[in-house]
Amino acid sequence: MDVDAPSVTSLPKKANGEGIHVGKLRSLTHAVLVVGGLAAATATPLAQWPKYTAPGVPMGADGKPNLDAPPPRLANGKPDLSGVWEIGRGRGGAAAPGAPGQRGAGPAASAAQSAPARGGTPTAVPAVGGAFGNIGANTEGGAPYLPWAAELVKKRVADNSKDNPDANCLPMGIGQLNAHIYPRKIISTPTEVVIIYEGSGTTVREIFLDGRALPKDPEPWWNGYSVGHWEGDSLVVETTGLMDDGWLDVRGSPITSKGKITERFRRPSYGTLELEEIIEDPSVYTKPFSARLNYRISTDTQLIEFVCLDKDASHYVGASTSAPGKTEAPK
Repeated sequence: MDVDAPSVTSLPKKANGEGIHVGKLRSLTHAVLVVGGLAAATATPLAQWPKYTAPGVPMGADGKPNLDAPPPRLANGKPDLSGVWEIGRGRGGAAAPGAPGQRGAGPAASAAQSAPARGGTPTAVPAVGGAFGNIGANTEGGAPYLPWAAELVKKRVADNSKDNPDANCLPMGIGQLNAHIYPRKIISTPTEVVIIYEGSGTTVREIFLDGRALPKDPEPWWNGYSVGHWEGDSLVVETTGLMDDGWLDVRGSPITSKGKITERFRRPSYGTLELEEIIEDPSVYTKPFSARLNYRISTDTQLIEFVCLDKDASHYVGASTSAPGKTEAPK
């Protein structure tokens, strides 16, 4: 839903290391926090580097980047996913035109799609926002939580998501990173894809395409272990080895070490990148489900440095000075 954005002066400040949790050292003109999971912000088009359009960007007759041009390709003939990508806007997450380099356009609204037919009836939890606020926004009826997980999400929503790892300067995980309103930079090669996420301390994620298998019984990490392969022009990435207390979205949809995230990346045109995420975790959900995201390219900007200063989280409802507790699925 649409709400009027309060002035940034009404939000907690990061003076002397205290206040708003994102720790983004920049000027925001407006910000919105909707309790239950949808965060949207509008920012002035700031940049650390001066605007610069690199050679190789296709240009139209009007002298502007031609975002409808065919995607570039790597030496092996596969689509080159490289670029600085921002979340698109509009129904279904469709990429919308906007000023190159404009940050904080807001998370994509997502049209409902039918969930897979197999599995039991999910426990209902009110759906709020797009994939950043609610990973189940693309699934009819919402994410198919098991009863314990539905109750946990309800509690997290009631607590204003105060234990979100992002609120405590901890890595927010793949689900939130992929849907975050701040951009990500992809560096694509035939043997490896690197994604740098501005929204979480410029987190670097490596996806290996060199034929290695996912490790068995690995030490769990926030972003797990990712390997990929090509199916036609779609890059398919499989990730396992995640930590037990992961948050897939702002509302707190959980994922555990038993979970698996499969991502399918497509670049149908120069200016558009499509992503489908398939979530599987039998300890949390009754069946697999998916989220869909669309991105638009920023042709003349680079990422901005991110600083998160975790002094306290007193601006969150019911927050304490202690770190969030670890939540695991019932044994």
